[in-house]
Amino acid sequence: MPSTVVHQQWSTLSAELAAGAEKIGNSVVCIHSHHRHASSGVVWQKGAIVTANHAVTRPDVTVTNAQGQSFTAEVAGQDPTTDLAVLKIPESAEILQAKIGETKELKIGHLVLALGRTRRGNLVASSGIISGLFGAWRTWRGGEIDQFIRPDLVLYPGFSGGPLVNAGEQVLGVNTLGLRRGAPITIPASTVSRIVQELLEKGRIARPYLGLAMQPVPLPAELRNKLNLSTSSGALIMHVEPDGPAGKAGLLLGDIMTAIRGNPIEDTDDVQVQLGKSRVGESISISLIRGGQRIEVPLELGERPAK
Repeated sequence: MPSTVVHQQWSTLSAELAAGAEKIGNSVVCIHSHHRHASSGVVWQKGAIVTANHAVTRPDVTVTNAQGQSFTAEVAGQDPTTDLAVLKIPESAEILQAKIGETKELKIGHLVLALGRTRRGNLVASSGIISGLFGAWRTWRGGEIDQFIRPDLVLYPGFSGGPLVNAGEQVLGVNTLGLRRGAPITIPASTVSRIVQELLEKGRIARPYLGLAMQPVPLPAELRNKLNLSTSSGALIMHVEPDGPAGKAGLLLGDIMTAIRGNPIEDTDDVQVQLGKSRVGESISISLIRGGQRIEVPLELGERPAK
């Protein structure tokens, strides 16, 4: 390919990325909350800014926009499980809403930009490619993320909470260093929109819980054969909260959980997967081994208490 053609292609791509950064940069703000570093945020919808939850440490924060104007924003809600927080901004704060895109067509190798805004209000960027792209996953805190997106770029201090941008001037999601031990992760736009909606409506994410402490234990072959079990292990109940959903349903210390709604339970991860598919107030069936016998216990899921 002639060098002039290559140069034109790179020039075109460079111009498109720069234009995207400039346009979406008008929707990127600086968040002053953490005592050490500022973070970034993006105007996700009218009157609402999304940022990284780990960067929000006060009920109200100072926001600086692209024009260098500062104002106070109220924390509308926080979700540590997805590391997202939503801020309500006053009507007088005129900040453009970002154009939100989809990640369905995103591919390994696509060029992307991470945008942020410094403590002084300057727009900054980091470029790279998409290096990891998988299906839905669950964070170590139990948050349900629609898609695993790993950009290969540097998230400098203050970039968390800022947007990942494509060459089409669209926000693909929110970047954070708070979910995978310092590794850059992008929370996809579909997940962000879902969390934003619930936080604005309720101020929190209502997630079901059982009120149990459990650990995986192997099931002896003799017991598996006797009870016709297909799993080789179960979840031994080590503690029951007296007023929790499991306590009210009659689950006991020493019971071994083997299934939820007929889905095998071999360890605590399996329990979290099933809870992630459930809703507060839903009635589910719990399969247990108690005293060497199989029993089924109905249980109504409660809402996980706020910590």
